Amino acid sequence: MKNSYDFLIVGAGIVGLSIARSLKMHRPEAKILIIEKESHEAFHASGRNSGVLHAGFYYTKDSLKAKFCIAGNRAMKEYCRNKNIKLNNCGKLVVAMNEAELETLHELERRGHQNGSNIRLLSEAEAKEMEPHIRTYQKALFSPETSSVNPKEVCQSIKRDLEAQGVEFRFETEYRGHKEDVFQTNREDMTAKTFINCGGLYADKIAHDFGFGKNYRILPFKGIYLKYSKHEPHIRHHIYPVPNINNPFLGVHFTITADGHIKIGPTAIPAFWRENYGGLSRLKIGEMFKILWLEGKLFASNSFGFRDLAFEEMRKYNKKYMARLAQAMIPDVDINGFNEHTAPGIRAQLLDLKTGKLVSDFAIEGDAKTVHVLNAVSPAFTCAFPFAEYVVENYLKP
Repeated sequence: MKNSYDFLIVGAGIVGLSIARSLKMHRPEAKILIIEKESHEAFHASGRNSGVLHAGFYYTKDSLKAKFCIAGNRAMKEYCRNKNIKLNNCGKLVVAMNEAELETLHELERRGHQNGSNIRLLSEAEAKEMEPHIRTYQKALFSPETSSVNPKEVCQSIKRDLEAQGVEFRFETEYRGHKEDVFQTNREDMTAKTFINCGGLYADKIAHDFGFGKNYRILPFKGIYLKYSKHEPHIRHHIYPVPNINNPFLGVHFTITADGHIKIGPTAIPAFWRENYGGLSRLKIGEMFKILWLEGKLFASNSFGFRDLAFEEMRKYNKKYMARLAQAMIPDVDINGFNEHTAPGIRAQLLDLKTGKLVSDFAIEGDAKTVHVLNAVSPAFTCAFPFAEYVVENYLKP
């Protein structure tokens, strides 16, 4: 049949592309179709993320993020070198502001060593030797393996590879429902032996249609970066603050892009609908009311510190306020230089309805016929290749 496939993948972001790539390695003869509701690949989070390749020291040892981050960092770098994709091996410094943050810095060091990450703790003098303009309290954590790529270039390259291997793509094609192994879209119906949901911001809704992920909802958070538009400050490394390890956000930091530009961010502002990028763009009234109701409950209970997070993050709409947070790490940076927003992104963060807490690790559910990637937030881009291999080997049984 014309529209009959071995595997139907929803979502042409980094996870969907990487799972197709892994499937082709295991089963070169497999007939694979990727459908995407947008006009091109990596339209949402995969093309709007920072492009940072993380080094695996933020995550607890028993997590999937810890399991895949270091291997993913290496695999993505190797892929970029083989494809002549620009790679900025600038490394990263995590700086502390006070005694409490110094304790967390030691916890990150401990996690990193448990996970096998190549990191080391520096004295304040050693850190200033590497980055003369930084401010840190007694110590800083150095990660030489943290790098940057252009995520759009990576996704475009993987798409070309897949097309050369016979994988089909249909853009502007949205999943609408199913009946057994027949899948409806806004364009035409198709059949597939196995359905793989990599729907990002709508992964939960698609999963619910198959009876999975009932205890979860996507809670969207808007990530905004500010680009430095004056002369570039003299920074040679990514510079991050010590994060609050009780939530999955890393705080406002300095990122050096693959082409050497400096930006600060991101925010983690609660969004009012799933694709709330700016203005009333992509507004869905029913969806907005559901998300506002859910956020209202979290605000009232202050579950996982949501109320405090919301107040703090909303302040970051003020460019000067966000720039001053970055200035705490680089005191002599000109905060007036941060006046240009980059394209905002939305983090498809999973919420556990039973506990009222954010799901920190990757989350997958499924059966012999369908697989649903429910939570694939940062460092999903870094982890994409080994994570995809894990999904294929453990859920798709090639």
